[in-house]
Amino acid sequence: MSLAIAVRKSDNQTMKTYTPSRAPCPIARAARVLGDRWVLLILRDAFLGAERFEEFVERLGINRAALTSRLAILQDAGLLRREPPEGKRARYILTDSARALVPVFEQMAGWSSAHLFAEGERAGHWPQIIPG
Repeated sequence: MSLAIAVRKSDNQTMKTYTPSRAPCPIARAARVLGDRWVLLILRDAFLGAERFEEFVERLGINRAALTSRLAILQDAGLLRREPPEGKRARYILTDSARALVPVFEQMAGWSSAHLFAEGERAGHWPQIIPG
């Protein structure tokens, strides 16, 4: 299980849930939310304009149960807001707290481009995102 995100079983499905960290280390607290691959990719696509459930499924190739649990985690952590809160055809809107992560994503993209690509291999372009 990734970074102490709790797992609960209901209706024969495993669902990750979010429990805020009480660790005194700020990195440990951030890792509780951001330490999941899907969470990072969902946020990336939200920064790039995705808002609807089906957009995330199509762009990421994520299964519906995994997306449902990660969207709930992001809402519980205050990074996404669901509009409307109930019902179908909801939009998932980045909060100010999530938009504050834009420089982190830009730094992560720059670090990855500099260190995780072989010589001669070209990194994809990470667009400049203007928070807000």
